[in-house]
Amino acid sequence: MKTVVKLTQSVVSNLKPSKVGVKGSYFFTWDQELRGFGVQVLASGLKSFVVQYRNAEGRSRRLVFGRYGVMTADEARREAKALLGQIAKGADPAEKKTADLTTVTDVCDWYLTEAEAGRLLSRRRRPIKASTLTMDRSRIETHIKPLLGRRQVAALKLGDVEAAQADIAAGKTAKPRIGKRGGATTGGEGVAARTISTLHAVFEHAVRLGRIERNPAKGVRKLASTPRERRLGRAEIERLGKAMRAAEAAGEHPTGLAVIRFLLLTGFRRMEGLGLERAWLDEEGGAIRFPDTKSGAQTRVIGEAAVDLLLAQPKTTSPFFFPADLREGHFIGVVRVLDRVCALARLEGVTPHVLRHTFASVAGELGFSELTIAALLGHSARGVTQRYVHIDEAVGLAADRVSTEMADILDGRAPAPQSRTRRGALSRPVREATPID
Repeated sequence: MKTVVKLTQSVVSNLKPSKVGVKGSYFFTWDQELRGFGVQVLASGLKSFVVQYRNAEGRSRRLVFGRYGVMTADEARREAKALLGQIAKGADPAEKKTADLTTVTDVCDWYLTEAEAGRLLSRRRRPIKASTLTMDRSRIETHIKPLLGRRQVAALKLGDVEAAQADIAAGKTAKPRIGKRGGATTGGEGVAARTISTLHAVFEHAVRLGRIERNPAKGVRKLASTPRERRLGRAEIERLGKAMRAAEAAGEHPTGLAVIRFLLLTGFRRMEGLGLERAWLDEEGGAIRFPDTKSGAQTRVIGEAAVDLLLAQPKTTSPFFFPADLREGHFIGVVRVLDRVCALARLEGVTPHVLRHTFASVAGELGFSELTIAALLGHSARGVTQRYVHIDEAVGLAADRVSTEMADILDGRAPAPQSRTRRGALSRPVREATPID
C-alpha cells in the first residue's frame, strides 16, 4: 500500500494499519511536498518517520530516524529536511548508522533494510524472499525486540539468547488477536525455536559482512518442538464435508469454503493455495506451475477434481483464484472460516496444515508410496531419482485418484472402507502410481 499526502500531525495521527493484527504487515505514506520523507505504519500501529533516497553510488537507501509520539510530524519534517540536505551534499546517513550496530535492534533494523533492498543472500544464494522477510519482520517486532532489542550485542551471551527462547516458549510475548481480522501472537516451543533461528541468521549476516564481531547466538540449542500428528480420519472428513455444506447454506464465506476444499484435494500448504494465480494453472496438463516455492520453481500435479474446483471459481479482475473481498491481493481469512466450520462439525485441533497431513494420509491409505506422496506434496527433491518422479505421468494418476477419493469422502459418496492390515493400508490391492519405490 502506497499513498502520497501532506504529512501533518493530524494526518499521521489518523493513519491506521492496513491489515490489523496480520503479523508482519506494514505500509508507507509519503509526503507530497518533501520528496523522500515518509512514515511507516506497522500492523501493531507503531509509526516511524523515514527518509528514502539514493546515495552517491545510486543505491536505494531507507533510514528510520524517529518514532511518532516521541517526535511530532513538524519535528520530523525539519529533521528530514536536514538529512536530505546532507544527502544532497554526498552524505549517506543510513550507511553511517549501519556502521555502528551496537544493539540488537540496530542489527535487526540493518538486516531488514538490507534484505528488502535485495543485498542479502539466502542459503540458496538468492535474495531473501519477500514471504520469508515478512515472517522475519514479524518475529523481530513481536518477539526479538521486546525481549532483547535494547541489549548491547557485544555484551550479549548465549545464555541470554536461550533465556529469550524460554520466555517466548512460555508465552511472555504472546498477545491476543486484535480486531476482527488477523491472528493472535502465540508462544510455544515451535514459535520460540523459529524465532531464535531467525535471530541466529540475522547475526550471521551481520558477522559475514563485518557489521559485528561475533554471533552471540552461535551454538544455541533450539527447542525441539513436538511433531504435529493430527490428521482427519474418514469419518471426520465426512463430518467436515457435511458441516461445510451446512455452513454454505447458512451464508458462510464461499471463498473460504473453496480454499478449505482445495487444500484437502491437493495437500497444498496454506499460502500456496491462497496465493494461487490463474496464470499458473496448466489446465491441459493438470498441474500448477509455481514460479517460486519453498524449494524454488516447481510444477505440482493436481487431480481433476482440484482443477474443476479452480475453474469453477468466479472470474474477477484479480490474478488470484481466491481473491480478497475489499482490497488487492488474495483471500486471507481461511483460518477463521475453518475454525467456524470445525466448531460446527465438532472437530478440534484442525489447522490448514492438518488438511495437508490428511491428504497425505488418504494417499497412504490408497497404497501410494512415500516417494509418490512426497512428489504430490511438493517436497524438495532429495536426489536425482526423486526429481524424475515429479514429471512422471504416474504421479498424475495418483493425484487424480487421491483427489477423487477425497471429494467422494467430503460429499458422502465414498463407500465404507474395507478391512485394513495392521499397518493401516487398505486390504484391497492397489496399483502403485510410480515404478520407483
